[in-house]
Amino acid sequence: MENQKVFNMQFAKVYQLLIEKAERKGRTREEVDQITCWLTGYTQSQLNDSMMDTITYGDFFLNAPEPHPNRYLIKGKICNVRIEEIEDPLMKEVRYLDKLVDELAKGKTMDKILRQ
Repeated sequence: MENQKVFNMQFAKVYQLLIEKAERKGRTREEVDQITCWLTGYTQSQLNDSMMDTITYGDFFLNAPEPHPNRYLIKGKICNVRIEEIEDPLMKEVRYLDKLVDELAKGKTMDKILRQ
């Protein structure tokens, strides 16, 4: 039930919170956008359209055009839950983005964040 609540949240609202988190640590919206496009396969234009649409957070990930194959290299804990142990595939996608924005806010370089 808790997962469904997250999936039904409006994408634009959640995404704005991720941007604000990064900006508080001296990072930029452009970096958050780059991470999101890398992870999901959305273009910058598609990402911008999603911000103006009423798409839910769950649908944003369900409709991702080309999730990056290296996203499975994202490991670690987010909200005290180990990503590798998340069973719900959609929640795992959501937590991948959370983890990448956390890494950005902690000062990691884009090469490391994007698993290059």
